[in-house]
Formats: sequence, C-alpha cells, structure tokens
Amino acid sequence: MTETSPRRLKGHKATATCCIPSRDRPGLILTSGEDGCVCWFDMRCKGVVYTMEVGKEAISSLCFKSGNENIVYVSLGKEVKGFDVHLATSWKPLETYNYNKEEINQIACNFKSSFLAAADDGGDVKIIDIHQKCLYKTLRAGHTSICSSLQFLPWRPWEVITGGLDSKLVMWDFSKGRPLKIVDFGLNDSNGGQCLNPAFVHAIAVPDIDMLNKSEKICAVARGDGVVDVINIESELAIMKSKTSIKSHKGSHTRSKDSSPTCNMESPDQNGRKRVHLDYSLGGHTAAVSCVSFSLFGERGKFIISGGNDKSVKVWDWSRFFDAEQTNGSTDLLRSNINLSKKVNWLCTTPTETENLVVCDTTKVVKVYSVS
Repeated sequence: MTETSPRRLKGHKATATCCIPSRDRPGLILTSGEDGCVCWFDMRCKGVVYTMEVGKEAISSLCFKSGNENIVYVSLGKEVKGFDVHLATSWKPLETYNYNKEEINQIACNFKSSFLAAADDGGDVKIIDIHQKCLYKTLRAGHTSICSSLQFLPWRPWEVITGGLDSKLVMWDFSKGRPLKIVDFGLNDSNGGQCLNPAFVHAIAVPDIDMLNKSEKICAVARGDGVVDVINIESELAIMKSKTSIKSHKGSHTRSKDSSPTCNMESPDQNGRKRVHLDYSLGGHTAAVSCVSFSLFGERGKFIISGGNDKSVKVWDWSRFFDAEQTNGSTDLLRSNINLSKKVNWLCTTPTETENLVVCDTTKVVKVYSVS
C-alpha cells in the first residue's frame, strides 16, 4: 500500500535535484537544489532543520562518506566539495576537488571510504583518493558521450560501474583504469523499451553491503526507453571471463600471465542468461526512467523503486522473478504505483516504517510518501 497524499518539505528556492537518506539516523534526509543549497530535514520536525549555502551553481549530486555520515560530499559545476556536518553552518568546505574538466553529473563514495568517484559530461570518471586528497585515476574511453551515473560495487573493492548517454553500462577495474566489460543497450534488443527514446542509462543502483545476504549481486539500470533492467553482475563477469579464456586458447599467440583480459562488449540478450526487464508490459514506465533505488525500509533491498518522466513512481518486487522463474511476465512484479503531477528528478528511501519514500520532482518542494 502507498499513501498518495504526500508530506511536503519546503526549504529550497529552486528545483530540488537530489536526495539522500541517513542510514545511521533514520528520518534524517538531505536534499539539494538548483539554488546551490543543501537542506537538512528531520522527519520528526515540521520544517527544514538548517540549510547549507554551498554555492551559486545548481547542485547535481551529493553523498555521505561511507561509515562517517558527519562528512558529506557535494558536486556543483566541475567541483566536488566536502563538508563536516558539525561545521555546516559556517559554509566552509573541508576539502575541494577540481579534477573534472566538464560538469559533474553524479558522485559516489566507496564502501571503505577510501575513494570518491565523479562522473562528468565529457564521459570521464575521476577517482579521487580521499585519504591522500589527490587524484588516483581517470577512467576514460569507456563512454563516447555524457557519463550520467556511477556506483562502486561494495563486494568488489576495486571495481566501479558507470552508465552513460551512449546507452552503455561499463564495469571498470579502477585500479588499472580500464573497463572489464561493456553492455550496450543501444544494440538490437528483443526486450527493448516501448517508447521512441534511446536506451540512455540515466541512473544505476546496486545493493548495500548488508543487503547481499538476501539479494543477488545485481545492478538496477534506469533506461531512457522506459525500462528498468536488473542485471546479475557476477554472471556477466563470469561469462566475460569464460569467453576470454576460450579466445586465449583459440588464439594464434599466447598471453603472459600478467596480461589482463580485454573488455567484452555484447548486447543484453547474447549471453543466454535471462535478465529482468521491468517494462510497460509489467505495468512499468511509459517514458524515460530518470532514477532507481533499492528500498531501505522493511526487508532491505526487497523492492526496487523507480521514477520517471511519465510522472510516476513504481515499486517493484523484483526478487519474485528469481524466487519463481515461472512468473512468465506476471504483473505481480509491480507492487504499487504512485501517480505524480510532475516528472521525477531523483528519489530515495529511508529505513523507517512510514514516510519512507522521498521524491524530488521538477519543483522546489520535496514530497515524502509512506510505502508498506
């Protein structure tokens, strides 16, 4: 069940762009906006707790430092700034990074709080060592267009996954600075989207480390053609390694033990393993999917939440597909649907029983719903 009359959080002076929940302090929400501000909301309080004036440019993304939510990172323009929560009212950043040459679309901190990644309009990803406070590596040549999204893989400490407006999903070994595998959603796909928009990758979500005992090591992909794809990352990499091994045996020359496998590019349906396509035939989106997230409420990771340009939010019980392969496209994968009045910019969930779905649409007012 979903409560359709949302709570309204007011604090921004322009469109809200992003939101993140606190894992350590349930009910605490951070939102960012085109007004260059970060607002702190406590669901136990009526209004905004306080506002950080970060800059004059629109804020594109924000994230906590993993394991230390007293530190929050914010991206605006080509910069990433780090703030201490206890010093937030002073507006002075603890650290500033200016390694990206183009505007940043998303930032993320890895599970061990060692690295920060920033994806930009030029298609590059900057990996920043936040202990040494310096650039660690630049990931390039994986995307031929804007790199829109990224996530570190919590179960693979040296790997990050990125998505772009070239319709590609790239799995990287960032210690070596090269891709392990590329999935091209722009190739012919019999399970493709229903709308005329290309299959751009607008957002990526991976399970938190504490969700992995109940879910597979997967990735949820929000696509521009209205599809949410659920991909088993370990299976993809295993297939890639198997094909690489076969090629190495058939090849006319041998490789040294120290050489690394080349990246593997294939269409989503060539590997023979069934991927989950959450599309319009299951009650899904009828326009581009702009964001996707795993649920923090109830059984963590049980649901995938997606928001789109069709002014709707979908709650997917995705695990039913793996629990019962005989579903055969049954619409019961869609747990609930929320119709909105505006397109969705971003969303997140909270680890609380009520007021656990936060939506940033194309207005300055953030909406909070209760999903059970």
